[in-house]
Amino acid sequence: MKPVQVVTLWWMLLLMSRLGAARKGSPEEASFYYGIFPRGFSWGVGSSAYQTKGAWDQDGKGPSIWDAFTHSGKGKVHGDETADVACDSYYKVQEDIVLLRELHVSHYRFSLSWPRLLPTGVRAERVNKKGIKFYSDIIDALLKSNITPIVTLHHWDLPQLLQVKYGGWQNVSMARYFSDYADLCFEAFGDRVKHWITFSDPRAMAEKGYETGHHAPGLKLRGTGLYKAAHHIIKAHAQAWHSYNSTWRSKQQGLVGISLNCDWGEPVDISNPKDVEAAERYLQFCLGWFANPIYAGDYPQVMKDHIGRKSTEQGLEMSRLPVFSLQEKSYIKGTSDFLGLGHFTTRYITERNYPSRQGPSYQNDRDLIELVDPNWPDLGSKRLYSVPWGFRRLLNFAQTEYGDPPIYVTENGASQKLHCTQLCDEWRMQYLKGYINEMLKAIKDGANIKGYTSWSLLDKFEWEKGYSERYGFYYVEFNDRNKPRYPKASVQYYKKIIAANGFPNPREVESWHLKALETCSINNQMLAIEPLLSHMQLVTEIVVPTVCTLCVLIAAVLLMLLLRRQS
Repeated sequence: MKPVQVVTLWWMLLLMSRLGAARKGSPEEASFYYGIFPRGFSWGVGSSAYQTKGAWDQDGKGPSIWDAFTHSGKGKVHGDETADVACDSYYKVQEDIVLLRELHVSHYRFSLSWPRLLPTGVRAERVNKKGIKFYSDIIDALLKSNITPIVTLHHWDLPQLLQVKYGGWQNVSMARYFSDYADLCFEAFGDRVKHWITFSDPRAMAEKGYETGHHAPGLKLRGTGLYKAAHHIIKAHAQAWHSYNSTWRSKQQGLVGISLNCDWGEPVDISNPKDVEAAERYLQFCLGWFANPIYAGDYPQVMKDHIGRKSTEQGLEMSRLPVFSLQEKSYIKGTSDFLGLGHFTTRYITERNYPSRQGPSYQNDRDLIELVDPNWPDLGSKRLYSVPWGFRRLLNFAQTEYGDPPIYVTENGASQKLHCTQLCDEWRMQYLKGYINEMLKAIKDGANIKGYTSWSLLDKFEWEKGYSERYGFYYVEFNDRNKPRYPKASVQYYKKIIAANGFPNPREVESWHLKALETCSINNQMLAIEPLLSHMQLVTEIVVPTVCTLCVLIAAVLLMLLLRRQS
């Protein structure tokens, strides 16, 4: 299967000329809206266990599918890099909490490592008490700092033994093992954790893990594996929610939701019904795939129609999209106390019919092409463009489509390529300003948005891209064994937004920008002298003790010679 097709404006114009319906103008940025977020709005940052913690085989942790994936080499990850150490956050927890306090966030979204808590993945086999204590201490430290923990149960790092024994998310038994794991977490931490996320971006986990093979476990079960994995993930989510609802909610009074990532899909030609339908289909295959069963009890009709038709044309007796029984539909519907929504960028969408004879694949099932406008600000990543207006549209779509749920924005941010090591990340400040302002407009439209999580606290391991892209507010020097952190300009800028709870007036917002750039110039100087400091540390730790030892030995020899001569 070819990767998702993203083409630039030249191809877009060619396609539109063939369709005979050129789009008349693209959505323009509306005027900036100065205003304040609702009282009690929660500001935060996020991270995930595998991307930051390191200590992959320490203190009783079992291997995850990502440990196996990265250790196999074979060019699966940029530079054959691993997250064996990553940011070394396992040993730098207190330092990272200081950074959170420095940001003045009201919440911190982080994930638990399933294989750290259950080394084999199965609760009945062994619980790692050191893992329980590690996360318990983090939660206590956050609460002591008046930072609310928002905890993700599973952010892609499935225990490797569950993959080996059962085939991972291809096996329906994962729902039971996940529910047992979730119950352990509710029992151990639920007295202090009141916001739970079952899965983070399960669409990417299913598509890249079981369709393209770009992510662990690296399987390429095209047109089938991702749908089966998603089916079992949805069941696992529902089972964990019901367990919390029946056993823990009355004692702990918490909330359980799911975090779903989706870009906005905008029709190339809003006057062309086929483009409008293709954009709607894009959203349903992305967000609706998981949200619709949870909020409406079943997969989106357009998914059932398209995959069912293509399956028949491919000579299959049943649709490649699994079917929920009536009992399962009822069981799954309503299993979310809030909708977690991740968003990074936008695509233009136009229809393209893929013949069924090309074979089963997620791309072919959607019958569409994704396009980008080269005039959109390019942040260095091949797929991430800054298009703030798409964020407002996605938030309003989710609010309308799923019956006015409470929404927490669980991921939103921008990456930077490795070769750009400057701390004056002005482009990230512009991204934050634009996207957060569009979120404020969505609240003004009536969207029930409770909180915002900027992605991410630290530069970290970026899955198949290794360390080649950086999302962090804090720059991490990965080549230094101490993994020092340095604040980027965006730290100061985000702090100001949090302190003001929005954008009070033009003069003040402009002053934030200037002050942030002044601060980062000083930090850049610190980063520039880091190699010298490391060299000095090397001299201090190795050369000086060695020289001192030699001096002592030489002195001892001279003393012995002097004593012999005197005798």
